[in-house]
Amino acid sequence: MNFNRYLFEYVFLAAVFVLSVAGFWNIYAGEDAAPNGFHHLHVVTNFIWLSLLLWQLSLIGTNQHATHRKVGLSVLFFGPLLVASAALLSVHSAHKGLVSGRGDFLIVQNVMVTLELGLLILLAFVLKKWRKLHGAFLLSTAMLFMGIALFFALIGFVPAFRIEGPETFYRFETAATTGRYVCLVVGFLFLVRDPRNGWPLLLASSFFSVNELIRSFLEARELIQPLTEFVGSMNPLLAFSGSFAAVLVLLAATGIRGARPIASPRQAPA
Repeated sequence: MNFNRYLFEYVFLAAVFVLSVAGFWNIYAGEDAAPNGFHHLHVVTNFIWLSLLLWQLSLIGTNQHATHRKVGLSVLFFGPLLVASAALLSVHSAHKGLVSGRGDFLIVQNVMVTLELGLLILLAFVLKKWRKLHGAFLLSTAMLFMGIALFFALIGFVPAFRIEGPETFYRFETAATTGRYVCLVVGFLFLVRDPRNGWPLLLASSFFSVNELIRSFLEARELIQPLTEFVGSMNPLLAFSGSFAAVLVLLAATGIRGARPIASPRQAPA
């Protein structure tokens, strides 16, 4: 297995795995742990997706390109499922915020990351003839996982970011800002490593900053609450099935079993 050839990608995925466990830790093992079906589905789909990326990377590393392409067809199911589970959790989070009266401070990030996740997966298959870009776009989905997991890991395990009462609520923003900067640094490292094909990772890392600008724009116009009400009032089943169907149709429209991708000396997972 050509491990050294893709060492950077392996380290990145390993870090995302660890951060994901840390990010979900309080939901399952914290003092106020109360995981529900929405969390279970989201966790399972996230780790299946990360495992799929790792598996595909290992297949490329061992030059099993035919198997790589066959396994890649599973994205036709797991891609829509991943986006649908994110949409479902966004609806649940917004609804919970409405019921509690506290609102949902992550409403913009939740909604936008769901859309951006679908966009990255779709672009991966629009550009499937270019193996390295195809793989980079799929790998970039893990950057979204990293940013969110890092945020929850910081507020859950790092004393300087823990919320200890109303007077420390500002730490939410501090943790979010730190997470954004870390993601941008990692995305920039991918770009420096491969300027022609590393930019999808930098693009994905920039989404958190773009989303924060959107949040500020909506907040200045008092549109956060209407957005929360709109998302929170959605029927969970329709949100899940609708997002699944939309991504499935879009992926199928790219001709997922199209022409064989253009050869490339290096690829990321697909």
